[in-house]
Amino acid sequence: MSVESHESAANRRAESDPPRLHALTVSDTRTRSTDRGGDRLEALLRADGLAVVHRDLVPDDPDRVRSAIKAALADPKIDAIAITGGTGIAPRDGTVEVVRDLLDVELDGYGERFRALSVEAIGVAGLLSRATAGVVRRDAGGGLLVFSMPGSVHAVETATSELVIPLLRHAIHEVRR
Repeated sequence: MSVESHESAANRRAESDPPRLHALTVSDTRTRSTDRGGDRLEALLRADGLAVVHRDLVPDDPDRVRSAIKAALADPKIDAIAITGGTGIAPRDGTVEVVRDLLDVELDGYGERFRALSVEAIGVAGLLSRATAGVVRRDAGGGLLVFSMPGSVHAVETATSELVIPLLRHAIHEVRR
């Protein structure tokens, strides 16, 4: 089956069974009222017709991040979790380690492409992002897609508009098979 056929099937399925997401912000400094990156993530996803069924904000604490991802994994109605924050190189930035520890399949191209787009936009500092994505398999079959991105509004816009939204329906179709 061609890529076009897969994408067409994915789009047809998404019309009758829209993708459902969990939006998660990881930050020690933001609150729900100051989480501009999380607000932008939710707005972009909803504008594309996606259902954001849960939104959380947790501190940069590996146990809290892991618990939030596992809560999304335990809910069979959630297709994907989009995580903002904790992807840099500061001592408290541990989101990527938690995500990678849980992944069964890593989507290497997501992080590679995100960094390429970031370097184009902001210069070599874009290489400091460790954005990552992949699939965590569910015991009952299928999987949870995980997209991790920096928490800045610009990074959220880039990752969500250029990568997550264009990939999401097709990727969900694949993990639901």
